[in-house]
Amino acid sequence: MLSQVPYYQRINSLLIAGFVVLSMSLTTSVQAQDVTGEVNTKTSRVFTFVGKTGFGHEHAVIGEIKTGTLNLGARSNAGKIVFDMTTWKADTPEARKYIGLKGTTSASTQKDVNANMLGSSVLDVRKYPTATFEITSAVPVKQNAPTGKSFYQLDGKFTLHGVTRNLRLIAEVTDKNQQNHVRTSFSIKQTHFGITPYSKAFGAVGITDELKIYGELDVAR
Repeated sequence: MLSQVPYYQRINSLLIAGFVVLSMSLTTSVQAQDVTGEVNTKTSRVFTFVGKTGFGHEHAVIGEIKTGTLNLGARSNAGKIVFDMTTWKADTPEARKYIGLKGTTSASTQKDVNANMLGSSVLDVRKYPTATFEITSAVPVKQNAPTGKSFYQLDGKFTLHGVTRNLRLIAEVTDKNQQNHVRTSFSIKQTHFGITPYSKAFGAVGITDELKIYGELDVAR
């Protein structure tokens, strides 16, 4: 019998090890699941249309979200979206296609546009690396929506370039891969946020003060 003790000890050790591995696997699986209201930063994007003045050019910009939560239906503390302004890129093929701009932009022109946009004279991302939308409420609104779509009114405070202003927008919500796909758009004026619209040649070449911003967010249920 004494010779069998090590054998049983090995069996017990293997069983214990198996339970530990299973427990760790289940814990990891639970942790990997999306939390309700959490924005999927890997698939969510923000696009901006920049109009032209004079002999300037129209631009399409794409940006990423750093972190975010959106609790649809909440009448208070409905979430917060943090935009990573350092990721803003002008005139990528994806951005131009989304906005609907024809043609492409050369690499050198794109580099110059990005340098100006992210630099101290415009977004100044070194000083203001993020923008935020603090969402006070996200309540459903009645609209004649097609089947499978619903609409929500989002109210909150939008902070860009160190300036905070009230923001209200309407979001369209549909199903996408068992997530809520939230699509929305709103307009802002750069001057309202302390930004001077780019121009040169005494205004002969420049961009508009108004920017049109589009959000395409995937939110966990």
